Amino acid sequence: MKPLVRPSRLAPGARVAVVAPSGPVPEERLQAGLDVLRGWDLDPVVAPHVLDRHGTFAYLAGTDADRAADLQNAWCDPSVDAVLCARGGYGAQRIVDLLDWSAMRAAGPKVFVGFSDITTLHEAFATRLGLATLHGPMAAGIDFIKNARAQEHLKATLLAPETVRVIASGGTALVPGRARGVTLGGCLALLASDLGTPHARPSARGGLLCLEDVGEETYRLDRYLTQLLRAGWLDGVHGVLLGSWEQCDALDRVRALLVDRLGALGGVPVVEEFGFGHCAGALTIPFGAAAELDADAGTLTLDEPALR
Repeated sequence: MKPLVRPSRLAPGARVAVVAPSGPVPEERLQAGLDVLRGWDLDPVVAPHVLDRHGTFAYLAGTDADRAADLQNAWCDPSVDAVLCARGGYGAQRIVDLLDWSAMRAAGPKVFVGFSDITTLHEAFATRLGLATLHGPMAAGIDFIKNARAQEHLKATLLAPETVRVIASGGTALVPGRARGVTLGGCLALLASDLGTPHARPSARGGLLCLEDVGEETYRLDRYLTQLLRAGWLDGVHGVLLGSWEQCDALDRVRALLVDRLGALGGVPVVEEFGFGHCAGALTIPFGAAAELDADAGTLTLDEPALR
């Protein structure tokens, strides 16, 4: 697995588009997030359909066609330097095949930020555009607008990425050791759901795999991990970083499952509680970056800053 193309860092005054590829966005949270971005001296613009609601399926932020158009138009707008997702939820899988990837590739590399359901788009940006992306807080996320740590780590990654080359989580090793590879991953359920689709990687071989999820019972987490194992998707992975398991079972129960399933990887370093995902103060993790994982120290050291 090779590192992906890094987009350019943002500068004061950079124009950032906010889109809603998945679930509906509460207006008050959107406005709070925009205020944070303006406080960083960025110029946020809201895509036309961000506050839409689907007429039949209340879990979607507007129609598939409108959500896809918002993302593609923002990406292809030469005045836009970055595209930030407003929130996750569900819906990215419904639009990923509607995007004109040739047009988006021609628009050149830009910063893309999101997590949770946006995992589907991280995979597609990697496979279709060869582009590194940022697994990080979203503009209308409650854990972003109310948490200084999440804000400051994303801000540093966007504007001064050389200051966050070492991501120190405070996490602990489930399996000790060091490993080098290229970062990838996201929400476990979405990675399992993406298997076999045109926009998913064939495997995580050579990668430092980041996994997290929210609101899942242990047997479902077991199902997702077992599916990835049975499909051979985890063959050759170099290291595993585990994020948050918010609203899942008690951590001890989840940990027992993770040890059971990831034990099949044969001594691959695994670090838990790495501080990314659906948690307060979530760290921003670059995807597509060459890095070294030190499971014992709970650190991820990037070879280069996340953004150029």
